[in-house]
Amino acid sequence: MSDNLLEKHAKSFYWASFFLSKETFKKCSSLYNFCRTLDDIVDDNSELEVKRENFLKFKKEFINKDFKSSIIKEMWSTINTENISTKIVFDLFDGVETDLKDRVEISKKKDLFIYSYRVAGTVGLMMSKILKVKNKEALKGAIDLGIAMQLTNIARDVCEDKERNRQYINPDFSSIQELISESQTFYEKSFKSLSGIPLRSRFSVIVARRVYRKIGDYILKQKNIDNYNKAGKIYVPILGKIFQTFLSIFDFTKLLFVKELNYDNHINHDILKEEINFNERI
Repeated sequence: MSDNLLEKHAKSFYWASFFLSKETFKKCSSLYNFCRTLDDIVDDNSELEVKRENFLKFKKEFINKDFKSSIIKEMWSTINTENISTKIVFDLFDGVETDLKDRVEISKKKDLFIYSYRVAGTVGLMMSKILKVKNKEALKGAIDLGIAMQLTNIARDVCEDKERNRQYINPDFSSIQELISESQTFYEKSFKSLSGIPLRSRFSVIVARRVYRKIGDYILKQKNIDNYNKAGKIYVPILGKIFQTFLSIFDFTKLLFVKELNYDNHINHDILKEEINFNERI
């Protein structure tokens, strides 16, 4: 499977991936290709029933280890070599399936956080396994970083989601601002957890975190819903990526002085624990 899906669809992650070893990048690309395939099934312009059929077919092929699909074959190889719990993968399936409705509407913070864990916190957790993170406190932080990035996605894609009849937050600028504020908590809580990533791969995640977090600042610069609606897809330009990469050097240095890792986002994780048993996944 070509790595072009990562380059084409996930520019912030692709930028950060330059700091990974070739072998680690290959496994991360396999994970991304799997997740992207699921996203493409759900976001396709086909009729809902067709998308449901395609989703169930792909899920069945995954369960049955149908290795005629290189995406499934590579994903199972990654699961086995990195000791990833299949419960995490099925959480991802559950999250994606949430969007297979005529109308998606989330009105409670709890539901938004659980959805964000399922579609993105799972990816952060699996990515950490690929990066050889062993510390359980650090793995909890990886979930937080995934959730933070998903909240950023939702804040950025309100118009796009509206066209797909999906509403994760109210489509007004104050709700977008509030969501970005929520994401900041998860970004902050994830920081010290990055010290649990082996040095060889740590800088890449630091860069990805900084660049993706910066998207929120560019959203806030729109100042009102009219400007936001006219802005189109908001992203960090190349010079912004370079600057955030430079600032990541200071983050990398700070993390070298973290002696003990104590996870401290218990309030939000207690919300998630009402639905998810993390001991079975971490």
